[in-house]
Amino acid sequence: MKSIAALQDLVTPWSDGLEPSDAELEVIEQELPLILAERDLLDALIPLLDRPASEFDARRIRRAWKRILVARRDLANHTADTPMPGDVA
Repeated sequence: MKSIAALQDLVTPWSDGLEPSDAELEVIEQELPLILAERDLLDALIPLLDRPASEFDARRIRRAWKRILVARRDLANHTADTPMPGDVA
């Protein structure tokens, strides 16, 4: 019996399209504060999966939510000020 894998390349060839473009990297950099704020919220919530929340945990979660809201506001204000590609000034 023939193996199907023998008829295919064993290693996926590297494609130039796998790397993010400069524009994509710039967008990721702009969204980084929001990404980090969401990570902080997850860091605050994960320990609560197996124990009740203390006052310290509640404070940490509130602060993380505040950082997320500030990062979302800043990102929305930044994108509102940035002209879209193709817009005529």
